[in-house]
Amino acid sequence: MSATEMAERHTLRKISWRIIPFLLICYMMAIIDRGNVGMASLQMNADLGLTAQAFGFGSSLFFISNFACEVPSSLALKRFGARKWIARIMLTWGAVTLLTAWITSANMFYLARFLLGAAEAGFFPGVLLYLTYWIPRQYRGWTGAIFMAGIPVSNVIGSPISAALLQMDGTLGLRGWHWLFILEGVTTISLGLACLVWLVDKPKEAKWLLPAENAWLEEKFAFETKAVKQVAPETHWKTMLNRHILCLALVDASSTGASVTLAVWQPQLLKSLGLTVSQTGILNAIPYALGVVAMIFWGRRSDRRKERFWHTVIPIGLIAAGSVAICFSHSLYTIMIGLSCVMVGAYSEKPTFWALASSVLSNRVAAVGLATINAVSILVGGGLMVSVYGWIKQATGSYALSMLPFAGLAAVSIVALMFVHRGTTPDSAYVSSQAAEA
Repeated sequence: MSATEMAERHTLRKISWRIIPFLLICYMMAIIDRGNVGMASLQMNADLGLTAQAFGFGSSLFFISNFACEVPSSLALKRFGARKWIARIMLTWGAVTLLTAWITSANMFYLARFLLGAAEAGFFPGVLLYLTYWIPRQYRGWTGAIFMAGIPVSNVIGSPISAALLQMDGTLGLRGWHWLFILEGVTTISLGLACLVWLVDKPKEAKWLLPAENAWLEEKFAFETKAVKQVAPETHWKTMLNRHILCLALVDASSTGASVTLAVWQPQLLKSLGLTVSQTGILNAIPYALGVVAMIFWGRRSDRRKERFWHTVIPIGLIAAGSVAICFSHSLYTIMIGLSCVMVGAYSEKPTFWALASSVLSNRVAAVGLATINAVSILVGGGLMVSVYGWIKQATGSYALSMLPFAGLAAVSIVALMFVHRGTTPDSAYVSSQAAEA
């Protein structure tokens, strides 16, 4: 191994251990606070008198406000710096989560979910942008997989924890779902305060990096910028309306819709099969556990193969297959297989998709582009599909049949990805850049 390769490996290891674990924990709390309403609904819906349609509508309001605030929040992060803005995001969403424990009506539930979406807006694309300051493109599949593993990991540990918190029902005169929101909100607020101490905005400001390590990073980023053909519209509005960016948003909507909707509805689907709250919490975690393993393996495989397109298409196809299987399943065993297929596909798609997306955005528009992709993905995949699930459940009485639209969305997203791939050929550019560097 040459001295340059040793320096590269040492620098990346130092950066990864410094920022990835902390951001992973923060992201896990984002997912837990976003999806804990699913477990809370096992008690909360009856207390507040929420129907399936009302619960689905209220849950979807999170994604509508998140969509509206995503791009402005991401631009604010770029202006004020990641350290301050990520801390602000976590402090406000933690406060909203905490206050949700005191809602007493359907209208207050709607308001709480709307405010939570606005408070959390900009966190995910902001962290993705932050990672582009530290991690060279060729390593983003694997490091992205580690960070995004926070989605399924949070549900693996979050479901049993939320189920346990529900068992605190009656403690100090509070319901179990009250304790769920209180304790998880306080945890997020604590992490928000920790952001101000732990994070550094740019590598050049990091006292824990040597001058030689900073120089290597700057040289690496400069080379990658020149090597890859990128989408670079002139203005923010042109970026937001760029056809490639909108198609990329549609692609990610398939996995976002599946994962977000199941985070909200999967506990009720499983409990409808005759399970207890504790059994629901345990079985609810299994598809997410499989998703963790698949996500890390698939992201690392994509880096090694230097390929993004098929590593994104195949997981989306698995989402479609799993959704169809759930629709026609009548037993717990087959439904668990279908749910596992959907989760494995949804989470395996994430690291390869975002590595592909970031490779076709110039640095000048990355903040707006990544935020737009995530915002539209959340609006379509989250806001729309969560409500659609509730509407179908209300009309048919079937939790399983409500999964059918996700198969159609997956098929459409594959077509959109083919259009983007043909127009930008990020994979071929990526391979060429590696060959030139060698």
